[in-house]
Amino acid sequence: MHNGHDILPKTLVLGASQKPERYSYLAIRNLRKHGIDVVAIGSRKGKVEDVEIQTEPQDVSDIHTVTLYLGPKNQLPYYDYIVNLKPKRLIFNPGTENPELAKLARLNGIDVVEGCTLVMLSNGTYYEW
Repeated sequence: MHNGHDILPKTLVLGASQKPERYSYLAIRNLRKHGIDVVAIGSRKGKVEDVEIQTEPQDVSDIHTVTLYLGPKNQLPYYDYIVNLKPKRLIFNPGTENPELAKLARLNGIDVVEGCTLVMLSNGTYYEW
């Protein structure tokens, strides 16, 4: 149990891929290895470990963290979806930084982190909230 929290942060991976060379693939595998529930949305259906990649936004509740693997232009259709999920945190992985979405997230009470999910998992900072 991390930092006194007894629930692990359910995470939405946006821009998920089942290609092993993609960072989003590695992120899903590492999140699952850490026992974290993952919802994955990508441009193609597929599967990573026990996680099905969906191609449409999923109506899910209790998402703690949204981690982005989409470039800024491709994030636009998801702005409302991300805000309406009411996550506690939005992680912009390297190459996904987007001041417009970051501002929108902060206005809606979502913590914005520019970092790498893989690094955060390996050094333990993923659980700091």
